Amino acid sequence: MPDTVLVTGGSGFVASHLVAQLLERGYFVHATVRSLDDAAKVTPLRELAAGAGQLTLFQADLLARGSFDEAADGCQTVFHVASPFRMPEKISDGRAEMLEPAVQGTRNVLASVNRTPSIRRVVLTSTVGAIFGDYIDVLRMDGQRLTERYVNTTSTLENNPYHYAKTQSEQEAQRIAEAQDRWSLVCVNPGLVLGPSFTPASESGSLFLLDELFRGYFCYGAADFSFTIADVRDVARAHIEAAERPEAAGRYIVARPEMLSFLEISRIVRPVHRRSYLLPAWQIPDWLVRLIGPRFGVTQDYIRKHLGIRFSVDNSRSVTELGIHYRPAEETLTDHYLSWERGRR
Repeated sequence: MPDTVLVTGGSGFVASHLVAQLLERGYFVHATVRSLDDAAKVTPLRELAAGAGQLTLFQADLLARGSFDEAADGCQTVFHVASPFRMPEKISDGRAEMLEPAVQGTRNVLASVNRTPSIRRVVLTSTVGAIFGDYIDVLRMDGQRLTERYVNTTSTLENNPYHYAKTQSEQEAQRIAEAQDRWSLVCVNPGLVLGPSFTPASESGSLFLLDELFRGYFCYGAADFSFTIADVRDVARAHIEAAERPEAAGRYIVARPEMLSFLEISRIVRPVHRRSYLLPAWQIPDWLVRLIGPRFGVTQDYIRKHLGIRFSVDNSRSVTELGIHYRPAEETLTDHYLSWERGRR
């Protein structure tokens, strides 16, 4: 009999791809959503199950104790993906919007895991933001290279609350895992997750960021900000490999080895963009960004810690231990744009 697995936050950007791949592999999938009455988020999941596999949806609340007990019942693996991701400018209350859902949600999910004797492995969706707070932090790492052995110590509720919340969530999960010996914990730490979306209603910050780019918010020119990139399909596969491989352990960075800037992303997408003139064709000089950035909500502190900074990403553990073969950035970004365009029709 195929294993039964639980995916929390099943309607999310990453989680919906994870559900799809699990169904394709023949798993019985339990997935939680915040509301079974939210057709915009539930319908795409039901459509995924129409083609293959067995999917059962459960309503669950990250902040409610015992909310995941029913969904976890009978499962062998739990993929804890549910956690809000918003860009800093979209967060008004870091504690209520980021920290409490991330940390208390992890406690509640793992409490259900502890009450479910069939579960043997938990795969936690974390982020590279649990490794560093700001780009300048990576410049202090050995070889200015991002690796799994570092932990974010600079983020706070005031400075990058999303990274702070994910760091606290990951550490809380590790604490709970170490307090028992029945199930093991593996953390997946992706970069900025891009690619096609099954659920246009997703509130993922990565979708919001490129939405601004594609709509022409930066048509006047792009500042020299770069990003670690991960294809959502590669991220979903990494979760499954982390669950299926008994030897998998610890943390796994899932991201391409090189960073991409707004300008480089624009050059890749330009040939397929219906209104290519909306994409920036040149880079704004750093001195001008420092001068006018604060007028557009970009603080001098953020500029100092991110503008023009690039580093390499050590994704070797995901390649050698999880067997991930990364898609070309061109495929990820082209598919991301085409999915975005379809969602607007």
